[in-house]
Amino acid sequence: MANIKILVAAHEPYWMPNDDFYMPIHVGKEGKADIGYIGDNTGDHISHKNPNYCELTALYWAWKNLEADYIGLVHYRRYFTKKEVRNIEAKQEQILLRSDWEQILENYPVVVADKRKYYIESNRSHYNHAHHSEGLDLAEQVILEKWPEYRDAFDLVCNRTWAHMFNMFVMRRDMYDAYCEWLFDILGEIENRVDISNYDTYEARIFGFVSEILLDVWLEKNRVLYKEQNVSFMEKQNWIKKIIAFFYRKIFR
Repeated sequence: MANIKILVAAHEPYWMPNDDFYMPIHVGKEGKADIGYIGDNTGDHISHKNPNYCELTALYWAWKNLEADYIGLVHYRRYFTKKEVRNIEAKQEQILLRSDWEQILENYPVVVADKRKYYIESNRSHYNHAHHSEGLDLAEQVILEKWPEYRDAFDLVCNRTWAHMFNMFVMRRDMYDAYCEWLFDILGEIENRVDISNYDTYEARIFGFVSEILLDVWLEKNRVLYKEQNVSFMEKQNWIKKIIAFFYRKIFR
């Protein structure tokens, strides 16, 4: 039986699935009070970078410190589920459990979130409307300089109108290691080149935002066989607020 560990990135106490291969991890724990979960600040870690790297501090921690045949990452309010339902308690019951994962991973080395479709704009256009464009511009620059074999995949992904978002996935260990080595090399180089001193708290999460695009670049270049899986948000969402924010970005960014 494969050893599967799926990290649940959290920064506050919250409901967690009752399955022992889901591993709650306190992201950005360095200097913070204990909330009862394992922290991302043990061993080789970048916990202190959490305000800029978001859930990637958990990804890095697992890469350097966790032994498992498959490693995954979800969020304390966002999980892979069998199907979408409306009721919050019903959503919790739809979360994939051990038997589900074992069956899926027999046939696929990687599982990612269902496509998010933008329809009217490309991934690059969407990124530039939602964030400071220099994050993705620098990612392109670093890829051209250090990983030129990824250039075509980068262009393809940036021009698509869909993406696998949230930095959520489950990967076979050898692929996980290869992806993390590539990803953190690129992000580290961007970090050396970008000045975020004037960014607000939201935009300071630059490396988390860029990595959402880079995941698809890595999958595309390496022709990885993956399965797309439904993702459910475990709380009610204010769709009116989301729609207003979307049009605000389109008009004013």
